[in-house]
Amino acid sequence: MKVAVPREIREGERRVALVPESCRKLVKAGIEVTVESGAGSAAFFPDDAYREAGASVGENAASVLGWADFILKVQAPASYPSPGPHEVDAMREGAILLCTLMPSRHPDAVERLAARRITSFATDRIPRITRAQSMDTLSSMANISGYKAVLVAANALPRYFPMLTTAAGTVLPAKVFVIGAGVAGLSAIATARRLGASVEATDTRPAAKEQVESLGARFVGVDTAEVAQDASGYARELSEDFYKKQAELLADRCAASDVVITTALIGGVKAPRLITAGMVRGMKQGSVIVDAAAEGGGNCALTRPGETIVEGGVTICGPLNLPAEMPWHASTLYSRNLTAFVLAFWKDGRFTLDLDDEILRGALVTHGGEVRLATAG
Repeated sequence: MKVAVPREIREGERRVALVPESCRKLVKAGIEVTVESGAGSAAFFPDDAYREAGASVGENAASVLGWADFILKVQAPASYPSPGPHEVDAMREGAILLCTLMPSRHPDAVERLAARRITSFATDRIPRITRAQSMDTLSSMANISGYKAVLVAANALPRYFPMLTTAAGTVLPAKVFVIGAGVAGLSAIATARRLGASVEATDTRPAAKEQVESLGARFVGVDTAEVAQDASGYARELSEDFYKKQAELLADRCAASDVVITTALIGGVKAPRLITAGMVRGMKQGSVIVDAAAEGGGNCALTRPGETIVEGGVTICGPLNLPAEMPWHASTLYSRNLTAFVLAFWKDGRFTLDLDDEILRGALVTHGGEVRLATAG
């Protein structure tokens, strides 16, 4: 099997889908790997490192994608700068693609893949089951997003995070409020605690309380009997009554906080609107909101994705693609996830396309010229 790794073309994307460490594993398994020249440069993986790992290096995307049986990418396929072609157009008809496709955000790419009869798998749709933990790119990248979100906040906050005792007196710790205690939220909590902040967190899932408290933070939440996650393990939408009570809680905790970090996503993709303009107006001047869900639309009503603004003395950061800001580790972890996926179905010298398998069925987006999205339970 011939595997191709093209250079990512989306603006600001510094990750690469396969690093030399993982390349060695695929080559050892008998898989031929070709990487587009410069694909790993932004993540500090030079072409020579791939050659040393047993891969060949192609001159451009067309020479890499055109012969590949299996393509590994980070982002969904996109169009090259005008008047360039679309990445899908360079792919061999009938090839297999594995990437963070997020089909609801990239319907055009999905239609193009179906039309070219590409079998595509979205890492963001891999079921959250024990057997698939090593393939979970969403969790790997969310860990980084939570960590980086706190660093963004610390940089924007006009005060210390930790408590300090100085000759000029005692400095009290910053109060940090984290909304959403999934992987990104827990990472944010742990990072803020390491920096010495006083941390509170909330989540729609009561089960998150123990995880939050294990990291030394205080859990605040709404008492509810509603089931807050779907069968895939992702957060789901709840009732209007729940959201009314949640809004009251959020307004109170935002007003008391120096930093608010939001990480809430529904289905791992869609960002619910949680912080209203009124809540922002109720916050202290100099406080900071880092909306780590900006790429999904944002949890704050005033967030401008990709921008940092100041509203009423409150700094609102809407960073996009935080993992790309730490490309070496983000690429390494992402690459390990993709490699685990490929090798899990590599049997007798070929990739076994068993669409009855729970993982492949859940991650499948297009196959045989059709869009084949599985419905989450």
